[in-house]
This record gives sequence, C-alpha cells and structure tokens, in this order.
Amino acid sequence: MRASERAYRALREEILDGTLQPGAALAEVEQANRLGVSRTPVREALARLEADGLATAASARVLQVSALDAASIVSLYELREALEGQAARLAAARRDPARFTVLRERIVGAPELLDAGDEGIRAYYDAVDALDDEIESAAANPMLGAALRSVRLHSARVRRLARHHPERLRAAASEHLLIVDAIVAGDAALAAHATHVHLHLSLRHALASIEARHPDGHRVA
Repeated sequence: MRASERAYRALREEILDGTLQPGAALAEVEQANRLGVSRTPVREALARLEADGLATAASARVLQVSALDAASIVSLYELREALEGQAARLAAARRDPARFTVLRERIVGAPELLDAGDEGIRAYYDAVDALDDEIESAAANPMLGAALRSVRLHSARVRRLARHHPERLRAAASEHLLIVDAIVAGDAALAAHATHVHLHLSLRHALASIEARHPDGHRVA
C-alpha cells in the first residue's frame, strides 16, 4: 500500500472516530512526523480529505478537521433523506428478498448486541453497515451508490453522538427493522417512509446532543 494511502486511511479513521476532533489543525509536518511518513504522502492524503469534505481550509496554508455543528448536520440530513429515501424505494422494487431476510436476523438480534458493551455495539454497527451495503446493491444505481458512499463518511461522524445513548440505539434498531421488513415485502412507499422516519428521529437526537454539549450550537468535540 502506498504511503499516501496509508496516511489517508489513518487520518480519515481518526476523524471519523473523533480522535481528531472538529477544528483540529492538520499541519503537514506534524502529521508526517506522527505517522512516520514524508510530507508528500501527507499532502496527498490531506488533499483527499479536503475533497471528501472532512477537512477545510483554516488559512491559506493550514487545513483543519471540518466542523460538526447544527447547521452542517442539518445539511447532511437533508441530503441523506433525498438519497437514502430513494435508495430504499429502489431496493424494495429490485431486491432479492432472501438477502434481506438474512440481514433481518442480524437486526432482530440488535437488543442483545447492544447489551454486550462496546463489542456488541460494534457488531450492531456492522449489521447496519451491511444493511446499507445491501440497499445500495439492490438499488442497482451506480451514481446513487457513489453519492451514498460519500455521505456515509460524514454520517459516521454523527453516529458517534448516539454511541453512548442506549435508548436511541435500541430505537434506531427498531427503525432499521421496519426498513428491512418493508424492503422484504417489496413495499417501496413504506421503505421510503420508514427511512424518512428513521432519519428524522436520528437528526432530532443529533441536534439535541449538540445542544446538550454546546448550548451555543458550535462544533462538537
């Protein structure tokens, strides 16, 4: 694997899991020393992160981790609703029911996973990721799929806001189950509506979490 790819993956993961928090400086020299690579691979990695929208210019020479505030989250969810609602609708019309039935078993088991601590939460998110992948595959629209994958990068950052809220995670699991059931049944309208409800409740929780941590609505650490 090229050094620039390693640097990109490492920095992206640290942004997504919150190790590099919103507003953190992404200086070439510092990151090169920390990651054990030269400045050129880091420069290439930072350019990719900026293209992803995970890094923004703090000045003419310095990038920083993109903000995660109420306005940016609302914008993200407006896009998610358009993309994911349509993907669910198409998936319900074009799906292989057997594939979603298998996924349903994983989602049904979510309450037990969520009671198993961090390892169980990771397993639950793996099931959710598998559902996202299957919806994208069933929708069978490459351009829509590319847009969905881009949005998921930013969604992963917001996901952290629910990670330590068991009640929200259990509610989300129920919402995902409704989406799966609608797709298995081939009900496109219900699949899109269930996705809309899930995103609405997820957004409401994310905004409440930001307000609780930062009453002025500024970025989330």
